[in-house]
Amino acid sequence: MFAMLRSRRAVSAVLAIVLACALSSCATTSKCGASGCEGDARIKQQVEDVIHRNQAIQPWSITVQAIDGVVYLYGTVDTGLQRNVLEEEAAAVSGVKRVVNSITVRGNVW
Repeated sequence: MFAMLRSRRAVSAVLAIVLACALSSCATTSKCGASGCEGDARIKQQVEDVIHRNQAIQPWSITVQAIDGVVYLYGTVDTGLQRNVLEEEAAAVSGVKRVVNSITVRGNVW
């Protein structure tokens, strides 16, 4: 009886580990840890490079994070168009799965 119960627990533990690995958003493409996937640093840098190349946006007003292939944008811009352009440019970077755009718009600048 105890051997059977112990065996079920072992099987359950193994299944839980396998399921967690399978459901991980980047387990099949790269190594992941507590701080995200190893490709996240590359994605973050590429998104920041795109922002710095955009002459219409002050790059220090935007913060970028990448976690498991999801890019998070924070900061403030002058117009809604700038906000949308940044989101589109970030989404176009290789490896980006989704963009969460939390950039706020100051309003119309005269």
